[in-house]
Amino acid sequence: MTKAAPGARGATTVQVWDLPLRLWHWALAILVLVAFVTPNVHDRLHRLAGYAVIALLAFRLIWGFAGTRYARFGRLGVRLRAAPRYIWNLRRGITGRYIGLNPAGTVMLVVLLLLLAVSAITGAMEVTVTFFGIWWVEDTHVYASNAVLVLIVLHMLGVIVVGLLQRQNLVRAMFTGRKQLRNR
Repeated sequence: MTKAAPGARGATTVQVWDLPLRLWHWALAILVLVAFVTPNVHDRLHRLAGYAVIALLAFRLIWGFAGTRYARFGRLGVRLRAAPRYIWNLRRGITGRYIGLNPAGTVMLVVLLLLLAVSAITGAMEVTVTFFGIWWVEDTHVYASNAVLVLIVLHMLGVIVVGLLQRQNLVRAMFTGRKQLRNR
């Protein structure tokens, strides 16, 4: 399960994120980008991206219960309760060591999944006869979509900051699935 990291003295790596979760993550990132750049210009592509996001959210919900250890939602409550202290400690550069998501990452996961669901579902509602042109559906879709974009920027900044504080490449870890563990 663990092996020495290439070129890293006193460090090993561990498989954290499985292939289905990594593919889900990057597919979701691409689809959100497509949805962001296509409204009112390429409406059909925008809708397809939204429907694909709904499918990916359904997969993630299933994978949160049936997936591998670090993909499961089993520790969500513990990490969510630890988030305020974790974020407070980040101000002083204290990150702790987490093999899977840290508490701030867990909060980001939950909020992003919920907002993506709101954005995609209200987007799908907008193209139905019942909800077409209804102001609150349109506004909710716009506000949720904009909030998703803000959270994506915060997510990327958080990955960079924590990666720098821990001296590890977390972006590479999301491609390879392996995270570096430093021996103390």
